Amino acid sequence: MIVMAIGAHPDDLEISCAGTLAKLKRAGHEVVLCYACDGDKGHYRIPPDELSRIRRQEAANAGEVIGCPVVPLGLADGEIFAEHAGTRLAFIEAIRAVRPDLIITHAPNDYMPDHAAVSKLVFDTSFLATLPGFGDSPVAPKVPALYYMDNLAGIGFEPTVYVDITDAMDVKMKMLECHQSQIVWLREHDRIELPEFVRTLGRMRGIQAGCTYAEGFIQHMAWTRPNTVKLPV
Repeated sequence: MIVMAIGAHPDDLEISCAGTLAKLKRAGHEVVLCYACDGDKGHYRIPPDELSRIRRQEAANAGEVIGCPVVPLGLADGEIFAEHAGTRLAFIEAIRAVRPDLIITHAPNDYMPDHAAVSKLVFDTSFLATLPGFGDSPVAPKVPALYYMDNLAGIGFEPTVYVDITDAMDVKMKMLECHQSQIVWLREHDRIELPEFVRTLGRMRGIQAGCTYAEGFIQHMAWTRPNTVKLPV
């Protein structure tokens, strides 16, 4: 099975679903990490061009932890809109290149505009990628199953699926630690210690799921979505 995880920024997947991705990779599935925005505006001292380079390298380093390719779409923070034709085409082409059976992305009601835009873009373009009228590349063979990963702090998110990541929590944290620029940013901008924040949410979901650490997901249920395709962990 081919799994594509699409986040708005370089660290979003590590925060919300890296344990599940590590387990999928360990189980022999093909896993591709993708992020839409370069994370170029998330620092008080590092200028955008330099920060983009730093965060691309951090994302690549995190992907190397589990041996997965990382695909950046190269968009700017705060400038991603679901209605923009060029942005939609970039998502279509990325999905067609990977040809996923299953996609994981942000929930529609996540906490900031880039996350919400990516959620809408993934929902729209994972269908549009199967239609021949968009771009010149070969169409995707099917509409993939779609899962939404946890919102930050779990607010407004009621999982329908839990994945026990107890045996992958150390790997998840190793991936997260690759994003040092973001750890500094969230400490200064939001007054949180990101590793502690992520462990706490994982423990909360673990309590709900009856294990030590877990990640929560909501499966998008709709006609043409292959709802028989499950997170196989």
